[in-house]
Amino acid sequence: MLQISDKASRMPASAIRKLVPFSDAAEASGVKVYHLNVGAPDIKSPDCAVDTVVEKCKGMHHLSYTNSAGLMELRKGMVEKYYKKIGIDIDASEILIDVAGSEAFSVAMQIAANPGDEIIVIEPFYTNYQTFAFLYGITLKAISTDIREGFKVPGIEAFEAAYVPGKTKAVLLSNPCNPSGKLFTKEEMLQIGEFCRVHDLFLISDEVYREFCYTDEPHFSAMNIPGCEQNVILVDSVSKRYNLCGARIGCIISHNKDVMACALKFAQSRLCPPVLGQYASIGALDTPQSYFDEVKQEYIRRRDCAVEELNKMPGVFSPKPMGAFYTVAELPVDDAADFAKWLLTEFRLDSETVMVTPAASFYRNSEDKKNQVRIAYVLEVPLLRRAMHILSEALKAYPGRTV
Repeated sequence: MLQISDKASRMPASAIRKLVPFSDAAEASGVKVYHLNVGAPDIKSPDCAVDTVVEKCKGMHHLSYTNSAGLMELRKGMVEKYYKKIGIDIDASEILIDVAGSEAFSVAMQIAANPGDEIIVIEPFYTNYQTFAFLYGITLKAISTDIREGFKVPGIEAFEAAYVPGKTKAVLLSNPCNPSGKLFTKEEMLQIGEFCRVHDLFLISDEVYREFCYTDEPHFSAMNIPGCEQNVILVDSVSKRYNLCGARIGCIISHNKDVMACALKFAQSRLCPPVLGQYASIGALDTPQSYFDEVKQEYIRRRDCAVEELNKMPGVFSPKPMGAFYTVAELPVDDAADFAKWLLTEFRLDSETVMVTPAASFYRNSEDKKNQVRIAYVLEVPLLRRAMHILSEALKAYPGRTV
């Protein structure tokens, strides 16, 4: 009798995507679903990205493999046209193109830790960190933050308490953070960097939302922590920055030559990154600053709308995120997963409903987080305001309401 492996059977489903069959069914029946569940921006991709794909494909009769590390034109272009401009000093040998940010932090985790080792994370954290930790036999040791304190990072004593000599191999964080929108300050990054330096730990810094920072203080990259040049593994992506999610192009960056040599071996095993995505990324490097300025202002409008409307709802609390385009909200419900499913299967307001992501899977210690959801404010303000109204009405009608 055919039998599925234990690992495949125990593989956790994506909290962000596992409700998709219910949204598909709702939409197939004629219901309009406002998608607040996934970070898929509706912002137009830069014309220069699309035009470059068209130009490079003219007269092409064969779409071949590229170098496993990615096209040199893209790697050099990213160094000169992007990273050096934002104060990250690297050369082309210190950057490797991956299949989106997901592959990059997947590889980084495997480079940093063996099966049975531990990686410190700050919760809430991107749910796929847990998925990859499961696949590679790595344990995530979580440092908790409090939604009521705006997910403020605890003092370094919390990191020391989580550290286990011989077992702890890295700290993994996203800055700005998916799902909370937490933006790490320069002081926080310096403290975490010093902790990693003292204990000889890797610092895996997922910075794919770098362009979405809403404070006067600029984003401070882990690559600029003094004394941590050999510790830091930077993960980045073009998906959000240029609204090229479907291009599936990310990168892994490090000054550590051993890290980059190992990253190349992983890259060789999957042959090469998507060629058309690399072309789009080459073109995107010519995106004018005005594009980023306009997108940033648009997301500030969306953030302010979402957070304001959420906090108007009785029993709902959401802090004001300072980065990315997500917020976590506490709802007056017994179980956010049940509520999210109920929205898609039972609740309708004028043949419309909303889709949100239960936030429990963004935590290791999730028992008291079952009433939280992650909301992606990726819709235009009029649509977002309508979605918030539907959510408000749904909370009034939900049979599992707790307040």
